[in-house]
Amino acid sequence: MMNLPSEVRICEVGLRDGLQNEKVIPTTEQKLEILRDLIDAGLQVIEIGSFMHPKRVPQMADTDELCRVMAGENPGVELRALIPNLRGVQRAIDCGCKKVKLNVSASRQHNLKNLNMTPEQSVAGFADCVDLATKNGIEISGSISMPFASPWEGRIPQSDVDAIIEAYLGVGINEISLSDASGMAVPNQVYEICQHVREKYPQVSWWLHFHNTRGVAIANIMAAMETGMTQFDASFGGLGGCPFVPGAAGNVSTEDVVHMCMESGVETGIDVRKIMAISRKVSNILGHGMDSYLLRAGCSSDLLETASK
Repeated sequence: MMNLPSEVRICEVGLRDGLQNEKVIPTTEQKLEILRDLIDAGLQVIEIGSFMHPKRVPQMADTDELCRVMAGENPGVELRALIPNLRGVQRAIDCGCKKVKLNVSASRQHNLKNLNMTPEQSVAGFADCVDLATKNGIEISGSISMPFASPWEGRIPQSDVDAIIEAYLGVGINEISLSDASGMAVPNQVYEICQHVREKYPQVSWWLHFHNTRGVAIANIMAAMETGMTQFDASFGGLGGCPFVPGAAGNVSTEDVVHMCMESGVETGIDVRKIMAISRKVSNILGHGMDSYLLRAGCSSDLLETASK
């Protein structure tokens, strides 16, 4: 019998990871409407955007404005943004963003493609970022891309991942996300790594970020839940994919994760039908379909209701 937690937290990353590759860029007003819809649906943690250079990632150019508008609007909701460097912290300060996330890749080649720095250079800059954020009342977390495997190096040695975890802890960051940006993780590996890091680093608040590139993201989430992990990223409609990873598909769909949890007796606090409505709205804005099983098949309860009539 599976040993699942009674409840989990889901961070919606569609506004950042989901939109960063899209050719059609929603307006700021459309993003604000989506954001408020997400909060209405029950999301308590949302990755609102990133403070990357607007010329490099034009889809995220209005992150500062989103933060300014939303500042203080929903005090119980955590709005976070991805930052690349010290300048990102300063932008967060200027626009009222209260939580930021650093990123480094366990794959050396991926880190060079994504941030134009080696992992060691990324880590060297963390201390100044943490110091500036802390002095200005901004929470700061860290993310590790490719901790499971990379298209360039294959499986990543656990010692490499542990070294990055310890670098984060060394600069005072104790909330860390393991991000399967390449979609190469498999459940038994996820179980082993999650069990290892939970036992070795019990002081860390862990997040898991799975892409559904090869169709096993839900299985990976279940494997992580088996080890006691309770915090997961997801994207409405399954949008997303790292622009620097060959063939990378989108994130696991938020509605698919919520539905799986709902049917498994795991509480999320999220209204699955409202998330489905948001995914349909975004699909109309972007002009293409979504990688969501639930949008294609509907909720299991819909079938039961039909059969009982």
